[in-house]
Amino acid sequence: MSKKVSITLDDDIVEFVDQLASNRSSFINNILQQEKKRIFMKELEDAYKDQADDPEFQEEVSFWETTVGDGLNA
Repeated sequence: MSKKVSITLDDDIVEFVDQLASNRSSFINNILQQEKKRIFMKELEDAYKDQADDPEFQEEVSFWETTVGDGLNA
């Protein structure tokens, strides 16, 4: 689903967009999708780092890794 919105851009930015793309909306939408993904990936990376630095979480992971392996002949 998409919505039509009106935004105000500086003249030089509009010129820049027009030089790179024939469809302004598609171009701007793609740039914003990339930024959304970049932010998500950064947040995910930070969350993984927080988990790695959390001794209580690491202890819980260790417990479950042992539990999952109980009774398995690997």
